Amino acid sequence: MTSAAAGRPSVVDPRAVVDGRAELGPGVEIGPFAVIGAGVRLAGACRVGPHAVIEGSTTVGPRTRIGAHAVVGGWPQLRGALLPGRLVIGADNDLREHVTVHRGGSADGETLLGDGNLLMAYSHVGHDARLGDGCELANGAQLGGHCVLGDNVTIGGLAAVHQHVQVGALAMVGGGSMVTQDVLPFSLVCGDRARCYGSNAVGLRRHGFSAERRRRIAAALRVLLRLDPRVLSVERLLAEHGDDADVALLLAFVRHSRRGLCRAAHLRPSACAADEVS
Repeated sequence: MTSAAAGRPSVVDPRAVVDGRAELGPGVEIGPFAVIGAGVRLAGACRVGPHAVIEGSTTVGPRTRIGAHAVVGGWPQLRGALLPGRLVIGADNDLREHVTVHRGGSADGETLLGDGNLLMAYSHVGHDARLGDGCELANGAQLGGHCVLGDNVTIGGLAAVHQHVQVGALAMVGGGSMVTQDVLPFSLVCGDRARCYGSNAVGLRRHGFSAERRRRIAAALRVLLRLDPRVLSVERLLAEHGDDADVALLLAFVRHSRRGLCRAAHLRPSACAADEVS
């Protein structure tokens, strides 16, 4: 076990098991009965709760908290996985009780978590998944292997996201949803199978989007999902708003979708426009 010379020393409960090849930054705290395996690197000021297990080629960024009984860097849930890859977790993440995050599913595979994510109790991140910054997974949310979440995505409690699905930035997946197709940025989806109900208006407001910006996003979503047959065509959308950064992000997401988009819910046009109201 190594500890950086500068800064506050690490504090390891004597009942914890820390492999001598693990690397602990300054100010790391490890609770009782935690297990830290060889190859694990914990940056400064990380906190590991009691009975947590961190193993394999796992790097955890500074000030990240790992709750009691969490299993981080575990083997991927794949038949015949012989040599798992890496897990890289950024700074200021909060992984709560019983969270599981698996390493990449092959020798060169990699599971990535950005900065400032919150994974609530019993949530799961599968092998080779990639999370941006500021995402929230509520209690019991489940991400299959190779899922991709953009920045500031919210996954509701007990929701499940199919492997290889992409969820765009600032999207909201409602609790209990079963998501089998890609979710457009800025959108709100829910149900089994998940359907789109327009823009994530509440989330956009909370992130400081102006009323006019929210209206443009809502209109673009209606075009792309054909929620309202009277709205502009995609070609006209490109012509009139192609230089808008939010519209450009939506169009780029559509072009790179691998599983197709969550279909629109059957809403009346007037209901679809409700998310434009400031």
